[in-house]
Amino acid sequence: GSVLADYLEAAASVVRPGGPRDLAVVHTALHGVGSAVFTQAMEQAGFAPPRAVREQAEPDADFPTVAFPNPEEAGAMDLALALAAQSSADIVIAHDPDADRCAVAISQSGRWHMLSGDEVGALLAWWIIKRGDRPTGCFAASIVSGSLVERMAKKAHVPFQRTLTGFKWISRVPDLAFGYEEALGYCVDPTHVADKDGITAALLMCELAAQLKSEGRMISDVLDDLAREYGIFLTAQVSVRLSHAAAIAAAMETIFAQPPLVLAGSRVESTEDLSLGVDGLPPTAGIRIHLEDGSRVIIRPSGTEPKVKAYLQVVDTVTDDLVSARETAEFQMSILARDVRALLGA
Repeated sequence: GSVLADYLEAAASVVRPGGPRDLAVVHTALHGVGSAVFTQAMEQAGFAPPRAVREQAEPDADFPTVAFPNPEEAGAMDLALALAAQSSADIVIAHDPDADRCAVAISQSGRWHMLSGDEVGALLAWWIIKRGDRPTGCFAASIVSGSLVERMAKKAHVPFQRTLTGFKWISRVPDLAFGYEEALGYCVDPTHVADKDGITAALLMCELAAQLKSEGRMISDVLDDLAREYGIFLTAQVSVRLSHAAAIAAAMETIFAQPPLVLAGSRVESTEDLSLGVDGLPPTAGIRIHLEDGSRVIIRPSGTEPKVKAYLQVVDTVTDDLVSARETAEFQMSILARDVRALLGA
């Protein structure tokens, strides 16, 4: 058979035969190559074809409807969310133009919103554990991804490994069962595709969503359950553009020379130089800061442009009121983001 036929057969096999398939999906390829392959994969796995955002379904190197063809960018998902709202969809799946990354949006109390890469990672991990084919093998996530999947793996007695960012590291984890990074990259079928793959990740997400729908539940219910069980793991990014590359090195040097004592009202417990190699990882440029309240900040120079990126995580326990716990975490995050910007001279 052709490479595509073989791939589609392998991709469809990530979904268990015989499970629920009733699911209304809106899909955008963001002017990339994902439309036909995802539609064929869905049909081969037994789902109805997704409803395409027509303006973005065909490859177009000018990406006319978006400022930047990345599902993480503000506004990139507007057309897909609008179509979902008017067509009573159950879930929105977006692929980046080469379809190796996958984004998900869900409706919660009538409003559509994007899930973060860490939320999608946690949902996929939850589903792989829950499906009950005890994952033989290891879960993995990059150093800048959140800690929730690590906690879930520990509780389920699944081995877990942190790696440097990038699938050249994640895919090399021995006996990998599932690996992800917060930038919407997921490897759910390492046997066939030892790399991030947006098509198989989307199929697994649709299987999860169809199962929940058949039980009268929603994806947001699972996120609530995970928050109650493990606490709230809120992640965010702060990106500061500097005038030139030398300014980045200077900013990093300053933080090493005089590490902050307090961030967002919490005492700094440790400041680690990632270029020395931490936790048995190879050296990489960056600084990791742990706060007394459980928050974590990783600051890294961008490899591609004069920018410094900070990856933030706030962890909160949930007592009984999920809404107020989330509000508290959001507030903490806004203060932490403000302090990190100031630290980077923004």
